[in-house]
Amino acid sequence: MMSNKTDSREKIIKAASKLFQIKGFNATGLNEILKESKSPKGSLYYYFPDGKEQLALEAISLASKSIIERLETTLNKYSDPIKAIKYLINNIINDLEKENKLQDISVSLIALETYSSNEHLREACKSVFTSLSYVYANKLVQNGFSKQKAEELSMAIEIMIEGAITISVTRKDTIPLLTISNIIDVLLNQN
Repeated sequence: MMSNKTDSREKIIKAASKLFQIKGFNATGLNEILKESKSPKGSLYYYFPDGKEQLALEAISLASKSIIERLETTLNKYSDPIKAIKYLINNIINDLEKENKLQDISVSLIALETYSSNEHLREACKSVFTSLSYVYANKLVQNGFSKQKAEELSMAIEIMIEGAITISVTRKDTIPLLTISNIIDVLLNQN
C-alpha cells in the first residue's frame, strides 16, 4: 500500500514537472496535471496540501536532478570540455528538432514566469542555475582552468546556452544553439 502512495505522489510530481517545463507554471492547471498523471483529484491535495506552489517546488527539484544528471552524463562523454559542450548543445538541438522537447533541458520558462511573483519558485530556479554552473565549472577545472576562470566561463556558458534555448524555441529554429556551438571553442581556447 505504501508503494502505491509513493507511486501516485511521484506520478503527480513527474507530470507537473513535465508540464511546467513545457507550458510554464501559470499555463498549467491542476486538472491538467491530474489528467497527465492519471490521478484522482483528491490525491493532489492529499500529497500537496499547500497547493500548486508546493507541487511546483517539488517538480523543480525533480527537474533539477534530471537536468543535472543529463548534463553530467553528457559532459562526461568527452574529456575535452569543448567537445563535451558541443556534444551537449547537439543533444539539445536534436531534442528540440525531433521532439520539440523542453523537458529535462531547462527550467527557464518557469524561472522567467515566476521571478517577480513568487520568491520560493524564484529561489528554487536560482538553485538549479547555480548547480548547472557548478557542473560546467567542475568540467573546466578538471581540464586545467583556474577555479576563478572556470566559474566565470561556466556562467557565460550557462547564460549562452539558456539564452540560445529560449531564442531557439521562440524562433522555432536551432540557429541560436548552432551559433553557440560554433563559438564555444573561441571562448574556451583563451585559457
